[in-house]
Amino acid sequence: MRRVSVDIGGTFTDCFVVWNGQYIETKALTTHHNLALGFNEALGKSCKTLGIGLEDILSSVDSVRYATTLGTNALIEHKGPKIGMLVTAGYEATVPLSRARGYGEGLDTLGQTDLPNASRPAPLVEASMIRGIRERLDFEGKMVMPLDEEDVRLQIRELVNRGAQIIVVALLNSVVNPAHEQRIEEILLEEYPSHLLGAIPVILSHRVAGRKGEYVRATSAIVDGYLHSTMYHALSTLEQNLRAHQYRQPMLVIHNSGGMAQLNSTDALQTIHSGPVSGIAASEHLAAQAALGNVVATDMGGTSYDIGIVVEGGIKHYDFNPVIDRWLVSVPMVHLVTLGAGGGSIASYDRMYDTVKCGPQSAGSDPGPACYDRGGMQPTVTDADLVLGYLDADNYAGGSIPLNPRRAISAIENTLCDELDCEVTEAALLIREKVDANMANGLFTELRARGYDPKDFTMLAYGGNGPLHCCGIAQNLSIDRILAPPYSSVFSAVGAGNIHQLHIHEKSLYMVLYDSNIKKLMDDYGRFNGIVEELKERGTQDLLRQGVARHEIQHRLELDMRYGNQLVQTTAVIDKHTMDGPVDVLNMIQQFSSDYGKRFGEGSQAPEAGIRINTIRVAAFVHHETVQFENLKPVPEDERAAPPPPSEHRRCWFVGHEKPFDTPVWSRADILPGMQVPGPAIIASEVTTFLVNPGWNFVAARQNASWFLREQPTH
Repeated sequence: MRRVSVDIGGTFTDCFVVWNGQYIETKALTTHHNLALGFNEALGKSCKTLGIGLEDILSSVDSVRYATTLGTNALIEHKGPKIGMLVTAGYEATVPLSRARGYGEGLDTLGQTDLPNASRPAPLVEASMIRGIRERLDFEGKMVMPLDEEDVRLQIRELVNRGAQIIVVALLNSVVNPAHEQRIEEILLEEYPSHLLGAIPVILSHRVAGRKGEYVRATSAIVDGYLHSTMYHALSTLEQNLRAHQYRQPMLVIHNSGGMAQLNSTDALQTIHSGPVSGIAASEHLAAQAALGNVVATDMGGTSYDIGIVVEGGIKHYDFNPVIDRWLVSVPMVHLVTLGAGGGSIASYDRMYDTVKCGPQSAGSDPGPACYDRGGMQPTVTDADLVLGYLDADNYAGGSIPLNPRRAISAIENTLCDELDCEVTEAALLIREKVDANMANGLFTELRARGYDPKDFTMLAYGGNGPLHCCGIAQNLSIDRILAPPYSSVFSAVGAGNIHQLHIHEKSLYMVLYDSNIKKLMDDYGRFNGIVEELKERGTQDLLRQGVARHEIQHRLELDMRYGNQLVQTTAVIDKHTMDGPVDVLNMIQQFSSDYGKRFGEGSQAPEAGIRINTIRVAAFVHHETVQFENLKPVPEDERAAPPPPSEHRRCWFVGHEKPFDTPVWSRADILPGMQVPGPAIIASEVTTFLVNPGWNFVAARQNASWFLREQPTH
């Protein structure tokens, strides 16, 4: 297997190369003005390790896969095109009103408890740029009022004259019958053909989101349109860079659904959070192969801290209506929680509580933390880690980024020491304590909200800063086992290399499986089978268009079901994809009842209210060869060996200890499988630093994996 996978984050571009059994991990700073430069630098480091040229690698690999947070960052920065929007006449206020929930969506728990003081997010589409079109389809897709094409042409011209750079179309009930949206696209292309300089993109809502819910479908299309140009130009630049270096295969882009596709089959909305989702996919793959049981995946990079849950048995947690930034959308996305706490998170003085505040603002890669000596003036978590002695100023990131301790000290002194009336090391310890506590609180809330006990989980700590902070976080949660997985600093890039090509298509409908009023099971099998077959064929065509052989394509059928008119719906995975008689209907009901009971408690089922299907969803996918993980279980205690003498000692301060420790330092390459290093200790590598807190042991496992095991857990 020869493969290149890349995770482009806000601070670093991570690269993982598989080359005939060799695994190489490298990093470079993200170059936001031209992502190809950071990619070339990271891949160039792999070329040096392999002793071959950049073009030799790219002309020989089977695929290049990208995961990126570029879309997330573009949305946060609020730098998108001017959007014009066409809706059904009479519904022009749907998006501006945002179901009267626009104040609260996307806020943290504290913000949602104080909605009178909350602020609406700045709109992605101005109210003056929304136009109503004379047309109407009913809930079954039947025509009530035909499309007024002259009205469409008039409204399009008005939007263009007002500066619209992209047109979003979100008509009522278009997921049931998309004919009017499709005709509007044809009219727009007639008015502004693609060969003209004035041509503008058009986004149809039924192609972005296949479920009913007019507001969330409209916002999905708006967000997709808002990111369209940014993602298109950035990813096209990456693809052109690949072509210039002799890569001839299609470029693959990771989706937040946990799958991937070629660039020409990817919507901008599908790339949101694709980097962290790749890490969760890698965690699921690792947990299954290494039999780790329940794991909580934690990815601490330079900008954020991402949390995902992987439960034993392969149960995936999805968000079918996730909130992206401040916008509720309607796309199936692997569930994750993002906290503004990374190595580049900026520390500031919190006047209200007379203490330190960390994040959510980040120094990113430009200018970066103060110690990077690139112009950053504000203290960050990385500056605190350097002051506390954890980082080697001369060999950070393999020596590619020399650190300036004086800059770090100066930034902390000028911002915090005078306000807190403390020494630099005390302020740095407060930063460290605060950021670890924030991440522990986020983890605890996420696990407890889903009914899990943190003590039943193994923590996976990855990302460039994961192994540096994991002990402090786990100690706050009474978690005793931490695994820094193989290639932990680029683990999301590893996940990008392991993800399979996948497309999800879904259709909203009103289908009663059991009518409690007349005590009758559904018998319209043809309607159900026809919809499933249509969705399977759409996914199949997506993959066939990308060169996949038909016999390799597999499908997964999911049904969103509910009892009666309950607001809560539960997703059931159905093994049999056709409905041929009452037995099949009863089996679907039984599967739904079982899943509902597991989620809400056995006995909570309510079939007397009736049972209905709200959404039919089909995932079309194909499996690829993946990176294999060996047995990563920690070596039994009586078989562990002592490490060689440390290469040096460093003076380090730790939270909860008044005096510094004379801390031994090893190179990760010198700690062989089976060796145990008692804390406090530092194990340094070119791509990350493993910090072993007092009271913890570092145990090396196979394939460069590392365990942190607590000696005497405190409960």
